[in-house]
Amino acid sequence: MSILPKKNELGFFEIRLESIGGLGANLAGKMLAEAGVVGAGLNGVSFSSYGSEKKGSPVKAHIRFCDIDTNIRDTSPVERPHVVGIFHEALSKTVNVSSGIYEDSTVLVNSTKEPAELKDKLRIVGGTIAVIDATGISLEEKNRANMAMLGALFRLCPFLDPQIMKDVIRKSLEKKYPQAVDPALRTFDRGFNEVKFQSYELPEGVSMPSFVRMDTPVLGYATQPMGGMVTNPGNSILKDLSISRSGMMPHYYEDKCIHCAACDNVCPDFCFVWEERPDKKGRPQMFLEGIDYQYCKGCLKCVAACPTEALSGERETDGYGETHRIAHRFDLAVSNG
Repeated sequence: MSILPKKNELGFFEIRLESIGGLGANLAGKMLAEAGVVGAGLNGVSFSSYGSEKKGSPVKAHIRFCDIDTNIRDTSPVERPHVVGIFHEALSKTVNVSSGIYEDSTVLVNSTKEPAELKDKLRIVGGTIAVIDATGISLEEKNRANMAMLGALFRLCPFLDPQIMKDVIRKSLEKKYPQAVDPALRTFDRGFNEVKFQSYELPEGVSMPSFVRMDTPVLGYATQPMGGMVTNPGNSILKDLSISRSGMMPHYYEDKCIHCAACDNVCPDFCFVWEERPDKKGRPQMFLEGIDYQYCKGCLKCVAACPTEALSGERETDGYGETHRIAHRFDLAVSNG
């Protein structure tokens, strides 16, 4: 039986995975738990929590391990994790992904940045920051990012045997998807070998942020507006859908565009911005100005529909959406008061 490196007051070693629907965090959590129970001889449990069950929505997977003689009677969400796996870096825009960590917790991020670059962004004052380009690896290996994240998690949890995980991957895929076994194993190995990490000691005189219970409603009986008015409706123009992108986004090349609107016809979120201008003969015509990336989920349906290659699917780079965004006219009106 493996020995857990840390335990909380209940005897649990806890892992929380922060992700969006479609990246495979739920499956990764189940496979982690299976490897711990079957391979390491531990008691373990895995479950997930999410809102609307759709691609791009925030998802949390929770995993608990404990010694074989300790019972797991707790199925509440993991609020004080020893390890956090962040499958989607952009989640930090709207979700406190590092909530509840200890001063010696490990935070793994799917990112191309260095650990030092992520320290302030994720509001981490102490602990270990690990980085793996899971999206890049998955694109190169034609597999899924969750396999690379699993490889990195096994590197950071030495009580788990990576060979057991490989057996779990093979067992899970070989019957239905035998062609996916080798790419998945290569992706797992690359995640295990290519993860980079840096530890930071808690500075003298600095304490960890006070723990705030997750998922506490902002509005309650004492703080909600009169009449229970909904202050942030689901169709609000203030919504930022960019966290739903899972690594790819469309790039627009105006010189190749014939303004046919094929892209606009298939876009589920009305991301394309148009302006009426006279054409070469002086007749009024709608011309495509660009993409409002605030609402773009990266589905790439527009790329498939474009007949002239004016749109191409590219790996998202930090800041591209903000610098190339063409805002809708109503957004400009709101921002200008």
